[in-house]
Amino acid sequence: MNWKKLLKVVLFATLALVLLYFSFRGIHWSDFMDGLRSADYFWILMSIVVGAFSFYIRAARWRIILLSLGKPVKRIDTFNGVGIAYLTNFALPRAGEVARCGVVAQRAGLGFDKVLGTVLLERTFDMLCLLIITIAVAFLRRNVFGHFMITQIWDPFIDRLGGSTLTAVILVTGIPLVLIIAGYIFRKQLGKLKVIRKISGFFTGIWKGLVQSLKMPRKGHFFFLTILMWFLYVCTSYCTILATPLRGELTLIDALFLMVVGSFGWVVPVQGGIGAFHFIVTLALMAVYGLTQTNGMVFATISHESQACTMLLTGLFAVIYMGVTNKNNKTKQAKQ
Repeated sequence: MNWKKLLKVVLFATLALVLLYFSFRGIHWSDFMDGLRSADYFWILMSIVVGAFSFYIRAARWRIILLSLGKPVKRIDTFNGVGIAYLTNFALPRAGEVARCGVVAQRAGLGFDKVLGTVLLERTFDMLCLLIITIAVAFLRRNVFGHFMITQIWDPFIDRLGGSTLTAVILVTGIPLVLIIAGYIFRKQLGKLKVIRKISGFFTGIWKGLVQSLKMPRKGHFFFLTILMWFLYVCTSYCTILATPLRGELTLIDALFLMVVGSFGWVVPVQGGIGAFHFIVTLALMAVYGLTQTNGMVFATISHESQACTMLLTGLFAVIYMGVTNKNNKTKQAKQ
């Protein structure tokens, strides 16, 4: 590991520790431990089982894209690739995608760059799905989230402007409009900036990924597995709810909301979502549902550690499986 990678590991770990500190600051530890002890561990186990199945579905969906490259790909190899990806992310965030490409490229005899292209397509499609689900959640629970947006964001924003609603509306609508017009007028000059090219390339990649997904073979099967995968993610979240005292208060729609919030926690570039997941989920439970910080942290901890356990177990399975099969293959080659 060179010094740049080492620096990234240290920085990401530091960020995780800072977020953990702010997440647990002010926690009543006796109540927190009581909350963990009162959890229903049957449902925690079920969340691990359902989570592992969702990983298998993700691997099966990825295989559909890989088959379009013209070579046979085994389901076990894509599953191991997904497991290695999650395991690697606990050491170095974002490195997991590269690691799983290496696993499948080696096992299936495919070019690394082509495999990486399938991952980019898969992740692009998932980002679009997450955006659609987020909008759906806001609509389905608009009475709760609408009240939260007004009381926690809009009203404080107006107060800072001296109580003028008209000024707030002009700023909210006017500033984006001015930026869009200025961006169009100075598009050639802005196109020379590296950061603008990256942003433009990002959204262009999303559009191309969407178009390509509509042209892939067996796309009906791909879309079905995508729906099933996200449904299993929601089921995993709901199993966590059933494992806590929140089981009598929250519904499957709330599990959908917490799944979305938790997804943003996993996106933050820290090892295994540590700290970021706890902070974001606890904040959401406090702001939207009025839970205390301690009760919110109990849920966030149970949810994160059960998912982390699933990732570590699937990653460990992949390491053992590939180690054994590689050894057997070498033995066969030696005998020949």
